[in-house]
Amino acid sequence: MKSTLLNSKDISRAVNRISHEILERNQGAESIALVGIRTRGVAFSLRLKEKIAEIEGVSVDHGVLDITLYRDDLAAGIQKPELKRTDISFTLEGKHIVLCDDVLFTGRTIRAAIDALMDFGRPASVQLAVLIDRGHRELPIRPDYVGKNIPTDRSKRVQVLLNEEDGEDKVFIQEPDNG
Repeated sequence: MKSTLLNSKDISRAVNRISHEILERNQGAESIALVGIRTRGVAFSLRLKEKIAEIEGVSVDHGVLDITLYRDDLAAGIQKPELKRTDISFTLEGKHIVLCDDVLFTGRTIRAAIDALMDFGRPASVQLAVLIDRGHRELPIRPDYVGKNIPTDRSKRVQVLLNEEDGEDKVFIQEPDNG
């Protein structure tokens, strides 16, 4: 069973609002860079990049981060890691890095992303933009920019579909299969 939380227009409005918030907090686009966490964080960050370019008339630096080797569940053998490419071709020093991901849940993905990011340099700051914050943090991590807060039961799954990856824009809750 699924219940839709955001449609295409809702996602577009969230990207627009977050882009403005990023620009306001950082007094423009000159010192920011966006880094998307694979997979849907990359699509989300590219949308923010496009919207910021539309608003400010400048193109901000953009990177792609694969956190596979930084995950804390690898040793447990829970997942079979599939390495993908990290692409950060700009210097982090002096930049306000906006890490972008689709869903913030326990905070472990973001912790891994910060660890991975620090291997590339020392930014002026690291900020966090997420499309969905569903709560249930296990680590002291808080987003700076949120598309929508969606308190959920831990057993439910929030699924984000983005056109670039899935052919449609939609956010829904997947109810647990009790049968």
